[in-house]
Amino acid sequence: MRPLSGRLEGTGTFSKGEPMTTVPPVIVFDVNETLSDMSPLAQRFRDIGAPVGLAALWFATLLRDGFALTASGDHASFSVIGADALRRLLADVKLDRSADAAVDHVMTGLTSLGVHPDVPAGIRALSAAGLRLTTLSNGSARIADALLSAAGIRNEFEALLSVDDAPAWKPARASYDYAAAALGTDPAGMLLVAVHPWDIHGAARAGLRTAWVNRTGERYPGYFEAPEFTVAALTELPAALATA
Repeated sequence: MRPLSGRLEGTGTFSKGEPMTTVPPVIVFDVNETLSDMSPLAQRFRDIGAPVGLAALWFATLLRDGFALTASGDHASFSVIGADALRRLLADVKLDRSADAAVDHVMTGLTSLGVHPDVPAGIRALSAAGLRLTTLSNGSARIADALLSAAGIRNEFEALLSVDDAPAWKPARASYDYAAAALGTDPAGMLLVAVHPWDIHGAARAGLRTAWVNRTGERYPGYFEAPEFTVAALTELPAALATA
């Protein structure tokens, strides 16, 4: 890992001549829920006549089945699993349109999500500090590109990586190894930023340093590898890295 000269501030600027802790040169961001605000998807379920609470169940089902395929050595895309899981969950729901139209309405909602309010400033601060920024998502790179472009921060990222091009979904070690190889670095030179404890655990076990964004104030599961950094918002990460 390369040291940065000066002290990293919350604004992303440096104070010359002051000692600086060594920080990972590559910051890897999870996308779904970490950068993207997925709460508007609940309205998509309401639109089709389904209970809004089904949105959380659908996303949990999608992740469960993606993880199960990875654990058994198989692989399928986020969109394929998501559409199929949604169709099954809606089977007994009285919809206001055809099943195909309902599934399409919810799935296309993924392309119009926005980022959390703390994301743009946090990303710009880390980029201004000279760090290499990338994403590693279980979703598609196309979705990440649309999300970050709409937020005006796409150019802050060196690459948008997806497990579509990796041997396995996160949190399998192969997904993080894929990212390291794609970026020409090693896992020890990367820091994963995510809201999901399972992602933090997988990255830590693969040799990455980790930062957990805990916007909701929830308790971290004791059975997972603990994050090195915990912040309540992405804008807090530059200062946290500076004081490590």
